[in-house]
Amino acid sequence: MYNDHTVAVVVPAYNESGFVGDVIDTLPAFVDRAYVIDDQSTDDTWDEITEVAECVNDSVTATDGGASFEQRVVPIQHDENRGVGGAIKTGYLRARDDEIDVTAVMGGDGQMDPTILERIIEPIVDGEADYAKGNRLVYETDHEEMPRFRLLGNRLLTLLTKIASGYWRVGDPQMGYTAISLEALQEADIEGMYEFYGYCNDLLVRLNVTGHRVADVPSPLNYGDEHSDINYLTYIPRVSVMLLRTFLWRLWSGRRTAAGVSVLTLYVAGAVGTLGSLVAALGSEESEGQSLASVLGGLFVLGLAMVVDGLTNWPHNTRVDPDE
Repeated sequence: MYNDHTVAVVVPAYNESGFVGDVIDTLPAFVDRAYVIDDQSTDDTWDEITEVAECVNDSVTATDGGASFEQRVVPIQHDENRGVGGAIKTGYLRARDDEIDVTAVMGGDGQMDPTILERIIEPIVDGEADYAKGNRLVYETDHEEMPRFRLLGNRLLTLLTKIASGYWRVGDPQMGYTAISLEALQEADIEGMYEFYGYCNDLLVRLNVTGHRVADVPSPLNYGDEHSDINYLTYIPRVSVMLLRTFLWRLWSGRRTAAGVSVLTLYVAGAVGTLGSLVAALGSEESEGQSLASVLGGLFVLGLAMVVDGLTNWPHNTRVDPDE
């Protein structure tokens, strides 16, 4: 328990033998429950999870603060591989059923530093946000530590996620070190959450639709001996299509408010104007100057839509500086 809030950690794991046991062992003492999900691994991940869970559950009866559960570590094994988003969804739903106040996510690969878990959950415990996420790229010096191709993909998906979610002050959306409030778990459509890599982008859109506040928390990079299963050449196009779909869904869901109608109208006008101008330019005898002016006019309206969208959502996303 942390400041009178029960805390759980969801640990998704797929072929993380040699890593996931250490993740469980190093969870801070204030963590009340850990839902460790084996997503049908093909190595010894499940055996490692159950072995470490048994040791922890035998030795721990209550966490700091007095909260007590029958099991501190709850091993869960999927019948089929569902993807990291599916594993996290399983943990979220269990935490929601247990009415845990704050639920964090820490990967089973050991990349996420357990000593900064307090930093991740504090915006929620303090009432500043409903969802908090780490950001590895707040400072320019952080950019040098991320592989260049990975950084390029991250920047592209950051822009697309800002547009899709409306949270323009949030960066590094692929960072999986997160925490979410019980209220957000109850109100957002967790059952419908995207189940593969890209779940974190999808969840941000869902949180915007339900009007929840999101906080970015500067977090250090920690690249060790773990491996990544992400193929960016297929991952980026797949997530981009998902983001387009959820972006359109968000705009349509917001049509019931005056601000939502304004944003939807501007985006539609800008898109129609830009595409219409391009089509007309290809099939007409207008001068290049006239065609260019028409296209730029449509792009201007699209840009205006993004500005209005960002300003509308400005109060709902922020960056928390743990050093202040």
